[in-house]
Amino acid sequence: MDIVLASASPRRQELLKIICNSFETIPADIDEIVPADIPTEKVAEYLAGKKARHVLSSHPDKIVIGCDTTVIIDDKILGKPVDENDCKNMLKMLSGRTHKVITGVAIFFGNEKSIFFSETTAVKFYELSDSEIISYIATSEPFDKAGGYGIQGFGALLVERIDGDYFNVVGLPIAKLKRALDTGLQK
Repeated sequence: MDIVLASASPRRQELLKIICNSFETIPADIDEIVPADIPTEKVAEYLAGKKARHVLSSHPDKIVIGCDTTVIIDDKILGKPVDENDCKNMLKMLSGRTHKVITGVAIFFGNEKSIFFSETTAVKFYELSDSEIISYIATSEPFDKAGGYGIQGFGALLVERIDGDYFNVVGLPIAKLKRALDTGLQK
């Protein structure tokens, strides 16, 4: 079966190439509204499923992988910053503290079966000065990333340590994804 990644993220596309050489990318154009009864730590998995189902509806004979990453602190999800001030506030909230990065993954093997999972990584930031925050924002890197930072770029300079899968923080827990794909392809 052919594989489709239901994501426009260039980072996820690069990481998926480690697992398979050939796949199609079809971004899922969905609303990201989440029912109020979904626990914060399950939001990423819920949205991953929603994205994968959307793409599967027009490609029912393919393996469709949906993903979503959330950054959570104080039981609050930090999305992508809407402007510099929003980004500054997010980075101040993360400064000197540990937060969770959760990537939810949904894999549909056509309409036959599906596998859902989430991966969680704890990320601790250094105590950040205002000038460090302003310098990081000036790179323009944080604006398309949940939580307002990217660990694979200049954002690495903000991170004191991580506990868990590094690639999960980038946006795709590839080792766990590979195992799930292998499991799903077994008859």
